[in-house]
Amino acid sequence: MTVPEMIWPLNVPVLSDGLVTLRAHVPADIDAMLEMANDPEMVRWTSVATPQTREMSEDFALGIIPRGWDEGTNRIWAIEADGRFAGNVDIRQGPIGDIGFALHPWARGKGLMARAVRLAVDWAFNEGGIEIVHWRSHVGNEASLRVAHSAGFTLHGTTPGSLLERGAVLDAWTASIRFGDAPMPRTNWAESTVLESERLILRANSEADLSRITEACSDLESQHWLSSLPHPYTETSAREYVDTCVWQAAKGVKATWAIADRVTDQLLGNVAVMDLLGPNPTSGEIGYWMHPDARGKGVMTEAVRLVVAHAFNSEGLDRRRLVLYAAEGNEGSNKVAEAAGFRHYGTQKLAERLGDGTYVDLRGYELLRLS
Repeated sequence: MTVPEMIWPLNVPVLSDGLVTLRAHVPADIDAMLEMANDPEMVRWTSVATPQTREMSEDFALGIIPRGWDEGTNRIWAIEADGRFAGNVDIRQGPIGDIGFALHPWARGKGLMARAVRLAVDWAFNEGGIEIVHWRSHVGNEASLRVAHSAGFTLHGTTPGSLLERGAVLDAWTASIRFGDAPMPRTNWAESTVLESERLILRANSEADLSRITEACSDLESQHWLSSLPHPYTETSAREYVDTCVWQAAKGVKATWAIADRVTDQLLGNVAVMDLLGPNPTSGEIGYWMHPDARGKGVMTEAVRLVVAHAFNSEGLDRRRLVLYAAEGNEGSNKVAEAAGFRHYGTQKLAERLGDGTYVDLRGYELLRLS
């Protein structure tokens, strides 16, 4: 059957929440679409053809997108905010749908995409014959993950080799939302809220930290006391660690901080509050490691005190009890626990496996919020 001409854009519903509007694309969008397509973040995280030309953007906006609407296979809206083109959002196929989205650089960091996704998903469920919408993104694409999280998608995990982009098979983070699901976060994102002392800043891990993470986790002492570390520990291992920390934060199970020099921002170590969704929802476990050149200077004690204060704060992680475990013989780790105010409450016999395959006793420490 021949699809009638000029159905589009009349079959593109206009959706709005008062701040964000989804509408059909128009010729005036093409220059901004070209800018968006050539943006480095777009090139990094999507399969958009690069380098993009104006003719390619025009064909996409006025050729490919209309065909998708007319055939009912791919519904792509232009996102408009403040009277400007802000990006695209699309729902593909049905009744099992797949969502994709992209923002122009000017529109990022304003919460616009989560609003656009809610509008598109609501239409898909109520008008588009969709029963479930799936989201997939490259592992590590935190911005996309934050949109899915904010829009109420249930976060599932990492699916190996589920994306093929630019000739490469990639692992993907995955999530979904079903008809009837509330469009609000399923979990509290365990943010790496910036914490500061006179000489330290605690923040989220960054791309610039990868080489220092690799050095720290390749160190013989680190490998001895942390038997779960990969060996050899490569920069790929460091990237996987950082990506895992982001996913765990989104799931609300772990908050992780990079410990950095306040002046140089050089990475000195990592500290985390783990097990936030354990059997006791008011507790958490402190864990940490240091770069070799930062040891013996009181840095970790200072960092742990900052994290403890944040964890006990009702405006922070709002914990009631914190625990910390250190292997017998790990003098540095045990000293940090005691200096940070933790009380030794018991020892588990031969409970900690070391890097050489032997087992040692594991000392348990605890700290309670006073009020």
